[in-house]
Amino acid sequence: MMRSLFSGVSGLKNHQTRMDVIGNNISNVNTYGFKTSRVSFQDMLSQTISGAARPEEERGGVNPKQVGLGMTIASIDRIFTQGSLQVTGNQTDLAISGDGFFVLADGDKNYYTRAGTFSTDRDGTLVNPANGLKVQGWTATNDADGTPVVNSQGTPDDLVIPIYQKLDAKETSFVRYQCNMDSKLPIIPDAMPATQRASAAVVTNIDTYDNLGNPHRVTLTLWKTAENQWTASAAMSDAEGPLTLDIASLAGENLENPNNRMKLQFSPDGKITSVSDDATSDSLNTGALSANLNYRIAGDPAVRNIRLDLGTSGLIGGITQFSSPSTTKGVEQNGFSMGYMEAFNIDNSGIITGVYSNGIQRPIGQVAMSVFTNPQGLTANGDNLFEMSNNSGLANIGEANQGGRGKIIAGTLEMSNVDLSDQFTDMIITQRGFQANSRTITTSDQMLQEVINLKR
Repeated sequence: MMRSLFSGVSGLKNHQTRMDVIGNNISNVNTYGFKTSRVSFQDMLSQTISGAARPEEERGGVNPKQVGLGMTIASIDRIFTQGSLQVTGNQTDLAISGDGFFVLADGDKNYYTRAGTFSTDRDGTLVNPANGLKVQGWTATNDADGTPVVNSQGTPDDLVIPIYQKLDAKETSFVRYQCNMDSKLPIIPDAMPATQRASAAVVTNIDTYDNLGNPHRVTLTLWKTAENQWTASAAMSDAEGPLTLDIASLAGENLENPNNRMKLQFSPDGKITSVSDDATSDSLNTGALSANLNYRIAGDPAVRNIRLDLGTSGLIGGITQFSSPSTTKGVEQNGFSMGYMEAFNIDNSGIITGVYSNGIQRPIGQVAMSVFTNPQGLTANGDNLFEMSNNSGLANIGEANQGGRGKIIAGTLEMSNVDLSDQFTDMIITQRGFQANSRTITTSDQMLQEVINLKR
């Protein structure tokens, strides 16, 4: 039987496989996160008619004589180039710009995908709605201070977005003051009535919260009592009984300040240097300078306190005294009233931030991503999913935008990277290759027919 007949058959079969791959690419031209594939051919073993001969003294060398036995498929490669991004506006739609995969779990088994068509189920779990697989990441936990933090070094787990979940009220434990008090303001004696010193005093307000989430406005009034020295008095709305401002001295036993005043001392170059009680010898002149505002609220006999952070001795990070307009104010406090989670957003590193009705924003969790040494070695599993194989390498799971992982873009989806112009061109080439191999078969058949006709 003629060798060309079998070579033509191999060409037909393998060009048919290439056409199958092209058809699959074209059918998935609008599949989110789909990656195109290509087929590479290689020749099969050749039959050697005569081997090569080395050069001799009288004659030169002779090349081998070989007849090829057709072709076969060398590889079917998946091309992981970036697809274009389509804006959807749906916050749970996620796209990856760069390398990497989202991690989905079916029990203890992980799958990997580029298609970020996610949503939440009835329990708030972030899932792929097509198959119910759960998106993996890290859930935020509270540290010793009650601040939520995400530990991306731990093992990823199911991500839950607690939409409409209640956030308990948090009591204010500190207020941080910043900016400047005008050194050009006149000196006002402490004995002057408050109504008379109002025009030259610096007054600042900030809302704080008690343990039930009730707001209390803290008012700090400061006036200049000597060169480079100011007195401050504190007031709080809805407080029960008198307030006191107390400096926790670093030297010896602390003495309780009986009133709501303290003194601030500045250096000639405008930096705060010390803070002291108004009626005792307690003072601070190194490191962080602060005072405790002690108060009571109605229905609770316990004394509560708020730390007033005034700055660091010798530095300009807190309150200063320069020849500029007074701008000192409370710039930060850590309390809030009860609220409900009304919305959330996801940033480029995959951190999910909850937005609450009381104005608080806090991290809820972080979406995990994975990269592989050889992503072309992954095994396609249907449903836009891949799983590890012996040649893909282990999953390197971590934060987005780090360690070679791309960034996450919320509200968008990655389109297929299939290029129709390339596919149609490959289709024409494949069709011509198929036709040419079919001609090899028919021509070989005609030649065989001539051999058969020799006996007539």
